[in-house]
Amino acid sequence: MTAKEMEHKNEYDESKVKTLSSLEHIRLRSGMYIGRLGDGSNQNDGIYILLKEVIDNGVDEFIMGCGNRIDIVVKEGRVKVRDFGRGIPLGKLVECVSIINTGAKYNDDVFQFSVGLNGVGTKAVNALSSYFRAVTVRDGECAEAVFERGVLKNQRTGKVKGGTKNGTYIEFVPDIDIFGPYEFNPEFIEKRIWNYAYLNTGLTLVCNGQEYASKNGLLDLLSREMENESLYPIGYYKGKQLEFAFTHSHAYGENTFSFVNGQFTSDGGTHLSAFKEGFLKGVNDFFKKTYKSEDVREGMAAAILVKIKDPVFESQTKNKLGNTDIRPWIVNETRSAAVDWLQKNPEAAKSLEQKILANEKLRTELNAVKKEAREAAKKIALKIPKLKDCKYHLGDPAGGGTSMIFITEGDSASGSMVGSRDVQTQALFSLRGKPENMFGKKRAEIYKNAELYNLMMALGIENDTMGLRYEKIIIATDADNDGFHIRNLMLTFFLGYFEELVTSGHVFILETPLFRVRNKRETRYCYSEAERDRAVKALGQTVEVTRFKGLGEISPREFGQFIGDDMKLLPVEVKSRKDVPALLEFYMGKNTPARREFIVNNLLEEIDP
Repeated sequence: MTAKEMEHKNEYDESKVKTLSSLEHIRLRSGMYIGRLGDGSNQNDGIYILLKEVIDNGVDEFIMGCGNRIDIVVKEGRVKVRDFGRGIPLGKLVECVSIINTGAKYNDDVFQFSVGLNGVGTKAVNALSSYFRAVTVRDGECAEAVFERGVLKNQRTGKVKGGTKNGTYIEFVPDIDIFGPYEFNPEFIEKRIWNYAYLNTGLTLVCNGQEYASKNGLLDLLSREMENESLYPIGYYKGKQLEFAFTHSHAYGENTFSFVNGQFTSDGGTHLSAFKEGFLKGVNDFFKKTYKSEDVREGMAAAILVKIKDPVFESQTKNKLGNTDIRPWIVNETRSAAVDWLQKNPEAAKSLEQKILANEKLRTELNAVKKEAREAAKKIALKIPKLKDCKYHLGDPAGGGTSMIFITEGDSASGSMVGSRDVQTQALFSLRGKPENMFGKKRAEIYKNAELYNLMMALGIENDTMGLRYEKIIIATDADNDGFHIRNLMLTFFLGYFEELVTSGHVFILETPLFRVRNKRETRYCYSEAERDRAVKALGQTVEVTRFKGLGEISPREFGQFIGDDMKLLPVEVKSRKDVPALLEFYMGKNTPARREFIVNNLLEEIDP
């Protein structure tokens, strides 16, 4: 580039100032509105946020006493949602689905505890869809507007058949130009629909012909999650703005589900911390003791819903609540409700106290083991062995939200990553080999295992998973039998002791290519035999095919692209918490005849190059 061209490029005058329409801005900066894009393989991918925003509007109508049914169809990438609320005012349909900051949710007389985004949600769906159709029905009349990628293509008004109920119909197709090839996962959709049902008793949602409804709200949610694991009958309270359910099990850690106005807050927030504080005070008031928080919360499972008029979230995707003014009344109401329930359920109260006392005893034993482990760790080194840390960590204003740690097997795999990782946000922890199988062992055993102890300290989760230092924990093992075994051992470790890391979406599996297919002009990386065969066919018979038997065989120069912007991550997700113990028992417990038969019939063999 010449000096003159450079000078022209750096000019900053009126011609460089652009004004985007609201929908153009959403398309250009989609992350500001829906958090992430994704292909549908993660439950937080953008296509599910679009679905949520449309359903939210129907839920808001139900909350205001208008319409008790929402019909949903998701088929072949096309979404259709029909609510039976009041319907958008006919003359404002186009504005309500295309102009930001237009809507009735700023008016407390119309929407008191809104779930949807104030004036943004449906507009984001419109802007990020290749096809978007909105129809509103009010008292025998209707209005329709059709958009393509946020541009209005057609609108009309007219009459509807007699008996047609009021409400709103939204149909959309997420734009493949924005999201790339995507696919809706029915399990993720089902989980979201069930949450709507639990949080809105009396509302029926019909998704692809299946009905979802709940009579007992959060009590049903926790019953479904815990099934037969509860140490005592699930406690339940429902007030005007606060609802919660709780119980305890033999599991380690705590498992919580928190919601604000129907929005699942995966990262909790002030409402969850206030609930925990109030519950601790209620327990201590009832037993007239001063039990420690960790002893009361160990093994606890709880679900909480709070309804507030002006929720303040820490991001557009509403994963964490920031309101501080709600703390006092949630603490007091939770404390009072906990005391009342314990008084009315003396047998359950006795079981709870036994659990707390058992937790106290375990903590005392654990503290002694911790002291020994820390002393041993000091003798090894001031730094955590086998950890190559990054600069930014979870919670840091800059870069913390994209921080990640790769758990690799051996120095060979780590070597490929060291030279290609982003030292600002990507850390490495190298295992020496296969870690110990921790299934069925007490938490104190972690402190007797130097490698797992160091991993726990590297992650920052010794005392509480809230201390997690990285947004993503990525298990990166070879695609062979040993690699799969190590992967299972690591998942057993996390699910056994730190299950909330999995349920809150922090644990992932790194997918790396099995083959490299190349000729003199082009190189393709393939993740399966089928992809390899297609690449060979496309590039011709003179290609060179390389089978990567381990991560260490991929050069640092090549590896950089597999842990960069196009990194393939498989989220580790638990459909239902109650499934975890049985799964771990089958795969990681005693070598039963059933498991031996399963291994014989399903053993993965090495893929021949």
